[in-house]
Amino acid sequence: MSAITIYGNRESGNCWKGKWVADLLGVANEWVEIDIFKGESRTPDFLKLNPAGQVPVAVLADGRTLAQSNAIMLHLAEGSRLVPTDSYARAKMYEWLFWEQYNHEPSVAVRRAELKFRGKTEETVNPALKDRGEAALARMELQLKETPYLVGDALSLADVACVAYTRVAHEGGFDLAKFPAVKAWVARVERDLNLASAHEAA
Repeated sequence: MSAITIYGNRESGNCWKGKWVADLLGVANEWVEIDIFKGESRTPDFLKLNPAGQVPVAVLADGRTLAQSNAIMLHLAEGSRLVPTDSYARAKMYEWLFWEQYNHEPSVAVRRAELKFRGKTEETVNPALKDRGEAALARMELQLKETPYLVGDALSLADVACVAYTRVAHEGGFDLAKFPAVKAWVARVERDLNLASAHEAA
């Protein structure tokens, strides 16, 4: 696949997903940092790339654009080992991708953003975010007690999607020691993606 350009913000787990997949699969890519805190995703030039004013955005070699982190991953990984060939396993991968954006990201990522970037404290942040985030982590724990990856024995896009914010969940006040299978999985996926440990770097 030809080179792509990824417009993203380094503090956003969603933005890293496409970069990690591109790097793992040997797809040449360029990163353009967008400071979302300074409104750079709302400029006229950026809105031409994504009228929704959100990162990440991938610009393909032919100039076409693609938004939404999981859509970018799916495009890059089509036909690769990151997408199961078995139809049921592939559907389970999609299940986790949809689940991640609906159940995991809105709690784990949002609580992290509230505490790290928006000046909230443990006393002022919405308490429901902790409950929902721990429920999401518990759901992952249930699966990862049974299999080394979210869809069986091999790394897939499901793992890339879900590790993006799980690996920095401690920044949102979540203790992965309570979820040992998840913690071991994070380390496993970080190794697979050639990433330094986010937890040890914290």
